[in-house]
Amino acid sequence: MSVGAGILLLFLVAFVAANLPWLTERVFFVLRPPAHGKREWIRLLEWAVLYVLVGLIGRGLEYQLTGQIQPQDWEFYVTTLCLFVVFALPGFIYRHDLRRHLRKRR
Repeated sequence: MSVGAGILLLFLVAFVAANLPWLTERVFFVLRPPAHGKREWIRLLEWAVLYVLVGLIGRGLEYQLTGQIQPQDWEFYVTTLCLFVVFALPGFIYRHDLRRHLRKRR
């Protein structure tokens, strides 16, 4: 796999992972939600865990493609966190705004 293909794969995985907590009702994608539904803090916790997992996938992919892992400062992690927030926007909008409008149309 080339470096460019690895980067595209990582972006795709990050985009899907950032949206998953808002698109499913199962807690951590396995457990059934409580009777009152999945709370927002659980969605944020899932989202944070997925951010860490995508970061680990990225490190593993970097090591596989280049043979080394570059040291990063805090600025890198803040930038990737902001990018993960932007990636999560479609799922968040669907969960909190668009879904309600689509239900009204039915």
